[in-house]
Amino acid sequence: MITTTEDGRSIEVRVRHEVLLVEPWGADSLRVRAGRHRILDDVPGALLPAKPSAATAEADERTGRVVNGALTALVQVVDTDTGPDAQLRFVRTDTGEELLSEQRAHFWWPGSRLFMPSRNGYGRLEQRFTAYDGERIYGLGQHTHGRLDQKGLVLDLVQRNAEVSVPFLLSSRGYGFLWNSPAVGRVELAANGTRWVADDARQVDYWITTGDDPRRLLGHYADATGYAPMLPEWATGFWQSKLRYRSQAELLAVAREYHERGLPLSVIVADFFHWTHLGDWRFDPDGWPDPAGLVRELAALGVKLMVSVWPSVSPLSENYREMQEQGLLVAAENGVPAHAPWKDKGFDVELPVAFYDPTNPAARRFLWDKVKENYYDLGVRAWWLDGDEPELQPGHPHNLGFHAGPGAEVVNLYPQVHAQAFHDGIRGEGDDEVVLLSRSAWAGSQRYGAALWSGDVPATWASLRAQVRAGLNVAIAGIPWWTTDIGGFHGGDPDSPEYRELLVRWFQYGVCCPLLRLHGFRDPRPPFGPEMTGGPNEVWSYGPEALGFIEDALRLRERLRPYLAAQMRVAHEQGVPPMRPLFVDFPADAVAWDTDDQFLLGPDLLVAPVLDAGVTHRAVYLPEGALWTDAVTGTRHSGGTSVDAAAPAGRIPLFLRDSARLPIGKP
Repeated sequence: MITTTEDGRSIEVRVRHEVLLVEPWGADSLRVRAGRHRILDDVPGALLPAKPSAATAEADERTGRVVNGALTALVQVVDTDTGPDAQLRFVRTDTGEELLSEQRAHFWWPGSRLFMPSRNGYGRLEQRFTAYDGERIYGLGQHTHGRLDQKGLVLDLVQRNAEVSVPFLLSSRGYGFLWNSPAVGRVELAANGTRWVADDARQVDYWITTGDDPRRLLGHYADATGYAPMLPEWATGFWQSKLRYRSQAELLAVAREYHERGLPLSVIVADFFHWTHLGDWRFDPDGWPDPAGLVRELAALGVKLMVSVWPSVSPLSENYREMQEQGLLVAAENGVPAHAPWKDKGFDVELPVAFYDPTNPAARRFLWDKVKENYYDLGVRAWWLDGDEPELQPGHPHNLGFHAGPGAEVVNLYPQVHAQAFHDGIRGEGDDEVVLLSRSAWAGSQRYGAALWSGDVPATWASLRAQVRAGLNVAIAGIPWWTTDIGGFHGGDPDSPEYRELLVRWFQYGVCCPLLRLHGFRDPRPPFGPEMTGGPNEVWSYGPEALGFIEDALRLRERLRPYLAAQMRVAHEQGVPPMRPLFVDFPADAVAWDTDDQFLLGPDLLVAPVLDAGVTHRAVYLPEGALWTDAVTGTRHSGGTSVDAAAPAGRIPLFLRDSARLPIGKP
């Protein structure tokens, strides 16, 4: 029943109709696949080809072992009341300590894996593991539940606005785990077991790794799914955006005012409806008569133009018929291939629109050819990939048909391969600077230069608190480039003193995020449509007092940019994100694993954002194993302690590690 493969590095288990393959996949890492009758190699996933490792395997009739560095897999065929069943355990090679074990659902049926057939080799898949008392679980993408430790939660494995499924987790027990399937489903992190579910797919596929500390786990994960490119220096600066600048003249006026005021500005954004029709992927000459001239003038001011490129295609688009006839649009299992409503220019009613299919290489090339002709060749070099979950209405991915397979099995892959279209196109032009601001992501998106932002979140204090935890989990999920809409997206009255306080505190937090971007749909907010613009959202829109605090924050960001660029290189080379929870650098500190309202920016700067109204001081935990210096007052503190830190309106608490020297204070 259990045999080693010809190379002596993997084991194959056959029990009744099930085939189980355990193979080394990078340093200290193993990949497990389970299928009916055979193992399939054409199922989409996130894993890159495995890097070489010195692994060994051995097996007899009913037991097997694969040893790959620090990780060992033990498999045993056991007799149950309903026949033989294969069970897997993963242990540390040196100590034999159990890291993770599969768990049977019931003594009778089913076992740790379940396949419930639906049609043509597809079915509902389940994979169960043991739950452990005291285990903490981090990562899994970006969610709005407001928690860092996700043990005890149920998470849908599906892409939605502000809910980003990246099915990689890091456990406090010392392992990392990737559910290597873009299928719609869920993960249940319960007290009586962990269960991964795919609604409709063909085989179980997961990857597990271990290491001495969280940094090693994150490095192994980057080895397996890809490293982020090197972030260009210009992208570490300030990005200005609002719901919509309606014309070239309006956008230029804002950029010029930043320049006249002497305020730092690196990027300004042309958002949606700058196009003719959705899916034309070009500027509307009525409002944007000279985009090449726009790019040149912005460049003279030291500013990049970012354009919003949606994956949606309106029937009014000049590209719709050709894409439909060539099979480049996402199909529908039932009905016509229209997956969302949209108010296009010239129409007062919503029209049904389709989406292009980025799982089709020909569709990716088609999109890039249009983008190159209408944007890239005019000098545009920064891209906003909005609505790329894709934004379905209703959210029914099971009705979609992709080049790569049925929607239920592959839809979560959409934002990753959409980013690939731009990455491959840009690299094909001999350009190595790829910056893609994406509203969604999946495992491996980072290797294509995808920067994630937290979606259309509310403009509330509760939302700000949730962003802190969401961003840290994104970092653990392997995506080092992340940001939020400073001030939240939905709402915010620029004339309200209460909202101005929130905006300033959000700005101070944003300065310490990997990317710094002001965006939002401010009051007054008109109905959705091509003429909408939203209230003002420039830094001077919030009154002189707020502007003074924001300008201080912007100047701090400028001073931190060389340090941040160095941390981006670490992410590029080692897979360790610049913004991260305390436990990544202090795994031996038990309190660090529970601290969820502060974080490290690189190894040397501890950030404790202000997350409530009216606060002028806050408690800050300083991890054990270092000395910490208040970056403003110079007061030194021992690690392993909590301090009451001053947080006046103009700043948030920042602490420097050991002998680190960073330009926090004003020169």
